[in-house]
Amino acid sequence: MSGGVIAIIPARSGSKSIRDKNLSLLGGYPLLAYSIVAAKLSRRIERVLLSTDSELYAEIGRRYGAEVPFLRPKEFSGDKSNDREFMAHAITWLQDHEGGVPEFWVHLRPTTPLRDPEHLDAAVAMLEGRPEATALRSAHPSPESPFKWFRRSDEGYLMALTTDDTHLDSFNRPRQGYPMVFIPDGYVDVVRASFVLRSSLLHGDRVLGFESPFCTEVDSVEELELLEFQLRKHGSPLLDYLKLHWKN
Repeated sequence: MSGGVIAIIPARSGSKSIRDKNLSLLGGYPLLAYSIVAAKLSRRIERVLLSTDSELYAEIGRRYGAEVPFLRPKEFSGDKSNDREFMAHAITWLQDHEGGVPEFWVHLRPTTPLRDPEHLDAAVAMLEGRPEATALRSAHPSPESPFKWFRRSDEGYLMALTTDDTHLDSFNRPRQGYPMVFIPDGYVDVVRASFVLRSSLLHGDRVLGFESPFCTEVDSVEELELLEFQLRKHGSPLLDYLKLHWKN
């Protein structure tokens, strides 16, 4: 593995929830542009790579500063394709065509557009400082504890989520009395190329948890509208950068 850090942004075409979801406009700019800009504003990320199966997506990615040295093969671009497939393809492609592969790959999903580049740098530093860790994934604290949740029995009675206990008074404790639970999100993941190449996995069994801010992820028109509201109310340095360098 060679030195350096690379960001990879997966943006396949063919989304079913929102047509061409990765190109949906937010503040007048396509979603994937926000991930590109966040990576470019990072101090640690040296290259920004877009993995897509679409010539149109590739053209738009290049417009905002991403490298698109290849198109992702169709067999890695379907509804049932997983993250390891596109990641392993990109890593192998660079190894075959450039003779070296950066060890740290920062995975940025376009559907989580609003990020702070400083958090990306912190995530890279965390994984770099833990050589025994196989990967890093971001997650934010859950506002509610699932330890207080219930199932319903066949008879209609409430019961504990993880046991068959139907004595529920013990679950009336404040949520602070339960372990903290984290919800995985798309803010930032970091993987090791060496681990991906030597295994059939992407993250492995020693995954560092990076606590990210709460973030809205786009999977519906309503969530996109919520992000527009958040952007109008709070602004974003990413949007400021886009407006400075590209007129929409």
